Amino acid sequence: MSDDKRVGIVLVSHSAQVAASVAELAKGLAGGAEAVPVAPAGGTEGGGLGTSAELICAAAAAVDRGVGVAVLTDLGSAVLTVKALIAEGDELPEGTRLVDAPFVEGAVAAVVTAATGADLDAVEAAAAEAYGYRKV
Repeated sequence: MSDDKRVGIVLVSHSAQVAASVAELAKGLAGGAEAVPVAPAGGTEGGGLGTSAELICAAAAAVDRGVGVAVLTDLGSAVLTVKALIAEGDELPEGTRLVDAPFVEGAVAAVVTAATGADLDAVEAAAAEAYGYRKV
């Protein structure tokens, strides 16, 4: 499958460094997964902690290949910002979906699954399944 038909992944964190690091980790653990479009959207435009609708919209546009965009978030206001953007209806690419998943494990699962060419439903399911990963 060509990379222009992969589900895009956006990782929204209150911290630009956290979002970028989780994107790097997910792609690295997925064997590079170079074909998967992944974009971090962390912090504010000024580099501070917080969330930015503009950065989220830009990241979603950057990874959109026309088959859906999965958005994973870290905490409260990131979730609220994405929900508001989706509700507005014209800010994010068609087929953008907020995925209820743990941020790090869900991101890895989403990227691994998207790398196989899976559709948005399968990417969402794999990320959400990460809630069940036990450490002990």
